[in-house]
Amino acid sequence: MDLLWQGMAQAFWLVISADSELIRITLLSLGVSSVAVAISILTGMPIGALLALTEFPGRRLLISFVNTGMGLPPVVVGLFVTMLLWRSGPLGFLELLFSPTAIVIAQVIIALPIVTGLTSAALQQLNPKLRLQLLALGASRLQLLWLLLREARLPLLAAIMAGFGGVISEVGAVMMVGGNIKGQTRVLTTAIVLESRMGHFDLAIALAVLLLFLSFMVNWALTLIQQQHTS
Repeated sequence: MDLLWQGMAQAFWLVISADSELIRITLLSLGVSSVAVAISILTGMPIGALLALTEFPGRRLLISFVNTGMGLPPVVVGLFVTMLLWRSGPLGFLELLFSPTAIVIAQVIIALPIVTGLTSAALQQLNPKLRLQLLALGASRLQLLWLLLREARLPLLAAIMAGFGGVISEVGAVMMVGGNIKGQTRVLTTAIVLESRMGHFDLAIALAVLLLFLSFMVNWALTLIQQQHTS
């Protein structure tokens, strides 16, 4: 218990002292996860809308793949991306392995099925008569999509929170594709693993507290936006 309090006290001290390494790690964690979630939103929501609103051959199979991807083991993602970006791999010439870009790629693969699957589920739960009414009023396809997304905005915000939570807390894939390089690819989760292995449990607890606080603040902001539409 004393170790926990020491970790929390050290976390507080690291924050108020504006430790440069801590700031670098925290900003990198927030940066790569935010970019990954943004990419997942821009691609996953249209795909989810397509799966929810359009009938075509193989649709149910694709939905099954998306639902399976929502539980995809991160270590498998890390292995796949590592092989893809390895020097002898298909994209090895890009020299992206052990870089923040590689972390973003892995996190997009993790978050994309979550955002896509939850978007599809949210739109499928809407009353089918709403779509017919909008079409009868002369809404174009883009207007129809926008209005349906607005109608399902509450579960869509939940999808964003789920996607962000899935990547900000991920360690296996990030460790594999990023390499945990100090000053380059070290994020909060990989730093926690490193400090724990070195026996620096007080510092590991401090980093864990900061990770939880960062995740809470982001989700709190999204929750405020979500709940404003329910009041």
